[in-house]
Amino acid sequence: MNKKQIEELKKKLEENKASLEKALGSFAKKDNVPEGDWETVFPKVEGSNMEEKADEVEEYSTLLPVEHALEIKLKNINDALEKIKKGTYGKCEKCGKEISHKKLLITPETKKCKNCV
Repeated sequence: MNKKQIEELKKKLEENKASLEKALGSFAKKDNVPEGDWETVFPKVEGSNMEEKADEVEEYSTLLPVEHALEIKLKNINDALEKIKKGTYGKCEKCGKEISHKKLLITPETKKCKNCV
């Protein structure tokens, strides 16, 4: 991969990172222990009727797996950005071969080539 392609993918990773952080920030707060962790905000249900309280708790429990999935994707993006800094970006973590630019354009945070997935 050439420098221009890496810069293009870095920009895409940074845009995806900002988008994920915005999505997480809409229902969770950043918690740095452990690093990169987010905590879904439990709803304040004071003074509400029982039905409203139940709806709030249901929404909270629905958001927990969403938070987890977004955290994993964000971690993978941060890992990819770190690899760019180290000069190891675009190498398959399993076999060490270069990941195709086409695959990285689709999923720039990918860790494995098409043969090792």
